Amino acid sequence: MVTFDGRAPGRPPGDWDARLAALPPLAVPSGRTVVVAAHPDDETLGAGGLLAALAAAGRPADVVVATDGAASHPGSPTLAPEALAALRADEVRAAVALLSPRSAVHLLGLPDGGLREHRDAFARALLAALAEGDPDGPGPAAPLRLVAPWRGDGHRDHRVAGEVVAEVAETLGAELWEYPLWFWHWGDPAQAPALAGLPLTPRWALAKRRAVDAHATQVLPLSAHPADTPALHPRFLRAFDRDAEPFVVTPAPGAGPATRGEQGPAAAERPGYFDALYGRHEDPWGFVHRPYEARKRALTLAALPDARVGAALELGCSIGVLTEALAPRCDRLLAVDVAEVAVRRARARTAGLPGVRVERADVRDGVPAGPWDLVLLSEVGYYLDAAALTALVDRLAAATTPGGTLLTCHWRHPVADYPLPGDTVHHLLADTLAARDEGWTRLSTHVEEDFLLDVWSTDARSVARRTGLR
Repeated sequence: MVTFDGRAPGRPPGDWDARLAALPPLAVPSGRTVVVAAHPDDETLGAGGLLAALAAAGRPADVVVATDGAASHPGSPTLAPEALAALRADEVRAAVALLSPRSAVHLLGLPDGGLREHRDAFARALLAALAEGDPDGPGPAAPLRLVAPWRGDGHRDHRVAGEVVAEVAETLGAELWEYPLWFWHWGDPAQAPALAGLPLTPRWALAKRRAVDAHATQVLPLSAHPADTPALHPRFLRAFDRDAEPFVVTPAPGAGPATRGEQGPAAAERPGYFDALYGRHEDPWGFVHRPYEARKRALTLAALPDARVGAALELGCSIGVLTEALAPRCDRLLAVDVAEVAVRRARARTAGLPGVRVERADVRDGVPAGPWDLVLLSEVGYYLDAAALTALVDRLAAATTPGGTLLTCHWRHPVADYPLPGDTVHHLLADTLAARDEGWTRLSTHVEEDFLLDVWSTDARSVARRTGLR
C-alpha cells in the first residue's frame, strides 16, 4: 500500500538489503551539480552523501529547495505553519552546511503540498537559480547535472518536482539523477527501477547522519501532543543510513548509456528496436571479435554441469556465435531470437551443424515446446520488465525435464535501453524458482564486476557426484 506517513510501519528497511547491496557503482561526478529538493530534508535523505562527496572533491553542489515544509505537522498546538517554515529553513541551511559548507542554498518558499498548483512558478525559479550559479547562464553547452526526487516516488510534490527537473534537464542537455524517498517505505524490491549506487566513505556517511539529525522538527517530537510526534520514524530513517546512495540515472542527451529514467517503456521494449539495431551493425555486441565475449562464452560452456545433453533451448541467440559453440554438446539444439535479421545470420553460421535449428520467436509470447534438458537465458532477461521476466521463468521451469539445467548470464552495468539491470534479473529469477515445487538448486555462481552467471538445476548433485568421483 502506498503511504506517505513516516510514522506508519511501512516496509521493513531490511527487505531492501539484498537489492541495494548489489547496485552497480557510480563514480563521484565531475562538472556542475545542482541538488533539488521538494521539501527541506529531501536533499539530505536522498542526496546527502552525494553532497558530502562533491564537497570533498572540491566541487560543491548548489541546493534548491522548492517548498517551505510548513505542512509536516498539521494541527500542531506548538508551532504555527509560518513558524514551522522558518525553523525548517534554518534546519536545511544547517544540514547542508554540515554536508557541504560551500554550497549555496536557494529556498524558493513555495507552498508545501501545493507544488502541482505552482508548477510554472517552480520551473521559473529553478531556471533563475541555475542562472544565478552560472555566470555564463545555463545552456546546452554547460556541463550540468541535476539531482531531484524520483518521479515514481508516489508523493505528489516529489513527482511534480521530478517532472519539472526532468524537463529542465532535457532542455539544457543535462544529466539527471533521481533519488527515491517514499518508495523505500511503500515499494516492492522486485519492482524497483533500474538503480545505481554512489558508494559512501565512512566520513560522508557520518556527515549524512549528522545532517539528518539537524532536521530536528522532523526527527524529534515538538511536544508530547500526538500532533507533534516526529514526522520521520527511526525505522523510516534507517532506509537512508546505508553505505551507498541509490539513484536512477538518465544520461544527458547523446551522452551514451546509463541507468534509465522512468519515462514510458525502455527502448528495448519498443517495436522494431532489435531490427533497427541489426540493420546498423552486422554484430552489434561484438560476439565474434571481442576477447571479453570469447572469455564469457568459454566460462558459460565450462559452467554446464553435464558434458552432453539431449534437448537444449537457447533464448536470444543473436547471430549464433554461442549457438555454434554449444552445438557439439547437444543432441538437439533450438536457438531462437526475436529479430529476423539475427535469425538469418545465425542460420548461416550454423548451417550444416547436426541437430541445430534456428527460429524466430518472441519469448514474451510463450516458450517453445519442450521438454528441455538445458535452457540458456543469456543476456536476455533485462529486455523484459519484472512481470514478463517472472512469467518467462515460470514457463521455462515448467518446460525443463526433471534434473534439467537452467543457465543464466547477464551484464551487470546499467544500460538506458534496458527495463531491468542484470542483478535484478538474477534476483527475480532466484525468487521465482524458489517459489516453485520442483526443488531448484543453484549449483554454481560466477560473479565479476561486469557480469553474473548462475547455474540452476533440479538435480542437486555436484559435477563430481554426477561423474562418479564422489
